[in-house]
Amino acid sequence: MKIIVTSIFVEDQDKALEFYTKKLEFQLKHDVPAGEYRWIALVSPEDQDGTELILEPNNHPAAKEYQKKLFTDGIPVTMFGVENINEEYERLTNLGVQFKMKPTDVGQVTIAIFNDTCGNLIQIAQQNNPKN
Repeated sequence: MKIIVTSIFVEDQDKALEFYTKKLEFQLKHDVPAGEYRWIALVSPEDQDGTELILEPNNHPAAKEYQKKLFTDGIPVTMFGVENINEEYERLTNLGVQFKMKPTDVGQVTIAIFNDTCGNLIQIAQQNNPKN
């Protein structure tokens, strides 16, 4: 068994698609009508056949409440891995991405948290080299 799809609730699919492709540089794999919304699937450019990230509309009251509570409590909805967190932090900051936490070493990883402008906090993480 393997993970093939994961999703993030978003307030606006068009705004989310713009942010996740233009700023985070994910690639669009599917954009298919699904009733009044769309099935929007993104993939990492480094693994185009890997896990798909679905930009899920938060139209259900439970989804809205879940998303709002996580955001208010400062809890990221997901984590993306990066090779160099300081370079990624600089790149995203230069694109206007608002960080809630600058790169912070927390032991085996260094993390940073930003606002995706679509109702979510997202964490990026870099594995730290073990200290000998």
